[in-house]
Amino acid sequence: MALKNKIGNELSLFFTLRETQKKWYIPLLAAICVGIPLLIGLYFGNLRLGLMGSLGGLVILYLPESGSRTSRFVTILVASFAFIISFSIGQFFSFHPIAAIGAMGIFTFLVHWIVLVYKTSPPRSFFFIMIAALSICQPFHLETIPTKIGALSLGTMLASILATIHILWSTFKSKEEHDGAAFVFQKNAFADVWEAIVMAVFMAGGLAIGYALGYQNPYWIPVSTAAVMQGASLYHIWQKTVYRILGTFIGLGFCWVLLNFVNTPLEICLSIIVLQFIIEVLIARHYALAVIFITPMTIFLSEAASPLMASPDTLIELRFWEIAIGSILGAFGGWLLYKEKIRFSTLHGLKRIKVTMEKRSKNL
Repeated sequence: MALKNKIGNELSLFFTLRETQKKWYIPLLAAICVGIPLLIGLYFGNLRLGLMGSLGGLVILYLPESGSRTSRFVTILVASFAFIISFSIGQFFSFHPIAAIGAMGIFTFLVHWIVLVYKTSPPRSFFFIMIAALSICQPFHLETIPTKIGALSLGTMLASILATIHILWSTFKSKEEHDGAAFVFQKNAFADVWEAIVMAVFMAGGLAIGYALGYQNPYWIPVSTAAVMQGASLYHIWQKTVYRILGTFIGLGFCWVLLNFVNTPLEICLSIIVLQFIIEVLIARHYALAVIFITPMTIFLSEAASPLMASPDTLIELRFWEIAIGSILGAFGGWLLYKEKIRFSTLHGLKRIKVTMEKRSKNL
């Protein structure tokens, strides 16, 4: 009876749209930040660089909807800098799979640890990891690295300018500074190094699995893993795994339909803009429903300049297996992350190692 009630509750939640405090113009702002670089790139006949700028535009998703004017400015600027660093690290370590796997693990540990230390709000470390993974799986051409980094940086600059206009307009409209609101970056003395280590191992492991299976763009595995492991609890992680696989399955079917109708670069750009708007409307209301649109949007954003766009069947099959593997890996990572006995013994072991090293250094 308890199991029946639990299944009933889950089904009820699955078909329920949650309430959200997000303003209606936030999804529009996100779509504009993603869309303008695309259209500029299309106008100048370089859609690939337009896609890089569009990735930079995703930094708008880190703009807090509340807080003081200063804290919101600082947040978007720091996130923009982190986007550029994430993409740059990926570019410089993409020359060999082993270097890419090692760099991905170290980078994930550092960025996730920083996010934990400063108690960063969602989407936390996800987009930094995603951009690093997308970048590190690109073909290595040293001469094109400055151009690519520049294009992404321009995308973050555009998003920062639009964010500044939005912050000034919203605070002027409300006629208050919200100075009483807590500052965004609050240092957390109890940040969990275990969580950062687990994230790093699974991001590097996901990338290694992708390379071992011979996937041309293995970044889909670590990105899917990261998306699932962002859950706030073990329950949310398993729920996200089910929602992501189910939403991805439906989303891939929807993407296949779109790929058979969307042919020109302009149609691809407009599809990305519309999909980004829909995602921002739905993401806080229903994760599985949002994933249906996230799947084609991310495929378009990462593959728009790829020859695979001309072969929808092959593209969809590849992406399904990569996302499914990443989601299952993320579920296992989440289980490991929240397994209290393993977590406690690991932290205790790290503390013992630290004490031992300190004693040795004193004796020397």
